[in-house]
Amino acid sequence: MSHSWPVYGHDWAVEHLRKALANGRVRHAYLIVGAESVGKETLARAFAQALNCAAPDEAARPCGVCRACKLIAAGSHPDLLYSELDPSTGALRIEEVRAITGRLALKPYEARFRVAIFRDFDHARPQAQDALLKTLEEPPPHAIIILLAPATDALLPTIISRSQTISLRAVPVEAIRDVLVERRNADRRQADLLARLSGGRIGWAIRALDDPALLEQRDQALTMLDNLLALNRAGRFEIAEDLSKDKLALYPLLELWQSYWRDMLMIAEGAALTPANKDRYAALERLAETLSPEEALTALRATRETLQNLNTNLNLRLALEVMFLNYPGLRRA
Repeated sequence: MSHSWPVYGHDWAVEHLRKALANGRVRHAYLIVGAESVGKETLARAFAQALNCAAPDEAARPCGVCRACKLIAAGSHPDLLYSELDPSTGALRIEEVRAITGRLALKPYEARFRVAIFRDFDHARPQAQDALLKTLEEPPPHAIIILLAPATDALLPTIISRSQTISLRAVPVEAIRDVLVERRNADRRQADLLARLSGGRIGWAIRALDDPALLEQRDQALTMLDNLLALNRAGRFEIAEDLSKDKLALYPLLELWQSYWRDMLMIAEGAALTPANKDRYAALERLAETLSPEEALTALRATRETLQNLNTNLNLRLALEVMFLNYPGLRRA
């Protein structure tokens, strides 16, 4: 499927939005859901470009070269609004939602539409979500609201019902590899590794190609997990205390550990599939020899539950301690 949008791996979503634009059926609110770095914000930004592109040929929008397209790509267009999480709590506060909706009510400074992109909307507590409802129910004619979230579990039904949901799926390994090779000039072997490590998250794969430090951070995070399994309860609780000090950093960490436990379960059960973390295959095999599939499944469930509960007002340290108690190895530590 051919299009000019700077979006890879989600052609069906691009086509859906292009048809809405072509037929004059653009909704005032969209909810884009999908895993971290799967391409939610990239799609939202490209949609904002298409809405406000100055190219005479509507079919060629976004052109990528007009003033509107360039400013939106750089995140500096005066009519493109981004929400920010509270740096201390990681929550999307009600004051932030009100500030964005207040600015959204103003007429566009120079574009056709004012577009508000609410990143990590699942971090908004019910009161903050309620603050958006009036705008969703009576949106200004020039306003487009785009909510981004990994899933709909933490969202109010009234928010979901007033938005058009676009669910982005994991991008196949082959598609990510081809994008890295053909669009980013990556070595095919490196592209294949990054595509597999990405877990279908094309944004992560592109960032890892551009910034090798991401792979180093990932390696350190998996080494931390390997070392943690050899610790006794007191040692694990010390790590829980350290990790609880940075809530925002826990999201990518626990997603990575979740993928590791998923690989572990697959190997422990003898599944003939290539693990996502294939560069750690030797370590996975060694650990799988000491675990039962039930232990791997318990650890996977504990990690998933903790990750899902990060959006609630939980005691982080206690939640991590409970998770670590469900990780294998305590009897041998």
